[in-house]
Amino acid sequence: MNNLLENFGVNCFSEKNLKNRVPDYVFKKFLKIKEGKEELTIEIADIIANAIKMWALEKGTTHFTHWFQPLTELTAEKHESFISMNSDGTSMAKFSGKELIKGESDTSSFPNGGLRSTFEARGYTAWDISSPMFLRGEEGCKTLYIPTAFVGYNGEALDKKVPLLRSIKILRNEALKIQKLLGDNETDNINVTLGVEQEYFLVDKNFFYKRQDLALSGRTVFGCLPPKGQEMNDHYYGTIKERIETFMAELDNELWKVGVMSKTKHNEVAPNQFEIALMFSTANVAIDQNQITMDMIKKVANRHNLVALLHEKPFAGVNGSGKHCNWSIATNTGINLYDPDTLSKDNLSFLVYLMAMIEGVDKYAPVLRATTATPGNDHRLGGHEAPPAIISIFLGEQLENLLENIENIDFDHKSTTSELEIGFHIPKIQKDISDRNRTSPMAFTGNKFEFRMPGSSASPATPTFVLNTIIADVLKDYAKYLESALKTQSIKNAIISLVKERYPKHKR
Repeated sequence: MNNLLENFGVNCFSEKNLKNRVPDYVFKKFLKIKEGKEELTIEIADIIANAIKMWALEKGTTHFTHWFQPLTELTAEKHESFISMNSDGTSMAKFSGKELIKGESDTSSFPNGGLRSTFEARGYTAWDISSPMFLRGEEGCKTLYIPTAFVGYNGEALDKKVPLLRSIKILRNEALKIQKLLGDNETDNINVTLGVEQEYFLVDKNFFYKRQDLALSGRTVFGCLPPKGQEMNDHYYGTIKERIETFMAELDNELWKVGVMSKTKHNEVAPNQFEIALMFSTANVAIDQNQITMDMIKKVANRHNLVALLHEKPFAGVNGSGKHCNWSIATNTGINLYDPDTLSKDNLSFLVYLMAMIEGVDKYAPVLRATTATPGNDHRLGGHEAPPAIISIFLGEQLENLLENIENIDFDHKSTTSELEIGFHIPKIQKDISDRNRTSPMAFTGNKFEFRMPGSSASPATPTFVLNTIIADVLKDYAKYLESALKTQSIKNAIISLVKERYPKHKR
């Protein structure tokens, strides 16, 4: 078998692993707990914990850690050994359901946004059942990483995951209300999906340590421009050099082992700048995987005598690094609610969600801007490259025409099926409904919105949970509007009325 298929997920505790190691009734309970339909009991947790322990020990694991995301843009972990002592002095490997569900540590030194005093030290980590566990470390001394939420003694959210999970829940609830009003009785769950693109620089370690400004601040603060700039963009999509190719190959393999779906890699615009993109997943898992990726980039680079720079603007005068968050929502029946192909005279749901994004971004642009306003990213945005620091949405000519002429549109005409004629011996290819616009911070790119403003070093959790909450807030208002309108109008006319009323107010 191909090494890729053999290695993918070898160090990830998947649902398939759990299904093979626990009784059928336990696995069914687990799925209901994951969907939020049942509570996790200590009895079920003990059975699951034992299955995880046996799998981990077979892989040479010695420790476990509750892996969380405090307000530092980084991740945090405290490793505990599986070893426990019996009363007769012998040792055994122990991992209980209680240890799986909850951890406790002195976490007073983490930032908390003024929610508690520094002497209030206790913090709790709680297992995030929706994100898979994974192993990291060398053979014979691996650690089991358990994705967790991090809260204070009184339940205060002290991390990025708790707000994210809450925002997903509220968006799910509001979107389900909309779906019911639109006549969709099959959907009983809504997923926020996310695909993250990560840009970074690589610098030879010997050169890095000769620059104290680079070593101390992550960017150069004095000196001349590099002799080879980016005027011709000759690095962009160029042939990947052998040394970097070796680094990227190891990075891919390390990510694949822990179940991170590393999909794309290429040279970026600036010299020594590169990009890695992960496949779409649910937002919570995608954000966990991006944090793993950032950490893995640094560690693998170090093995190759390189230093990875995640600063948004490490070098003056050349392209900086961003993190594009490709965001959408989908039903559990497999329908992308931002797919224009779903649009027909009998299904105008796409317009509701499209309008919600337009209104939400217009009403809450300042808070979206705030999610990306770090010193490094503010130095990057707008000054030397796209996107600018001002929030705007790009929809493309076809969607703009549709919204401007909502009363006269034939929704049975599929505008997405146009083709590009390229030339002799080259087949025709389908055209997307909109062009990719790199000068817009929030561009519609086929069947999703690409938020291009976040900086490369930041956690994608912050813009994602804010975006989720914004759209949920608008959908809540739309549900009330549609509920009232449906008393006197058909669903088609109600949606058209909604767009006619809201689009002129927010199309700016």
